Amino acid sequence: MSQHAEPTPGRPSRGDASWAQRSGDRTSGWVTGGVVFAGVLLLLNGALAVLQGIAAIAEDDVYARIGTYVYEMSLTGWGIVHVILGALVFVTGFGVLKDMAWARVAGIVLASLSLVAQFLFLPYAPVWSVIMMAIDVFVIWALASRQEHPSRT
Repeated sequence: MSQHAEPTPGRPSRGDASWAQRSGDRTSGWVTGGVVFAGVLLLLNGALAVLQGIAAIAEDDVYARIGTYVYEMSLTGWGIVHVILGALVFVTGFGVLKDMAWARVAGIVLASLSLVAQFLFLPYAPVWSVIMMAIDVFVIWALASRQEHPSRT
């Protein structure tokens, strides 16, 4: 008679390293999914920021200022800021989806700049700016929470 009991089918044995690996894969898969979603959001955020900037440059009557604001800039200036920032965010979104090393850091920096720009653009499009700021916060979280795992040989 052996004193070692057979492991039950649903439970891992003490030496079963594959179970720990599978458990870690679920967490990293969720984070990886968040990074892919952040890449898609960066693409959309960039494209929408470019369109927002073009609308601000083309017609000054598209946006109406709501009240007074400490940080004032002309709509043409805001349009140029949004077009440039949006193009950079769009390119970075492609980099994040291609899993390029520079894209994660650039995505965090550009999403932070986009968050600040949207905050400063609040008097012109308050609801849209709040929505874009929430998206930027999610992108920053998803890109910052991704952890690189050393390759196993």
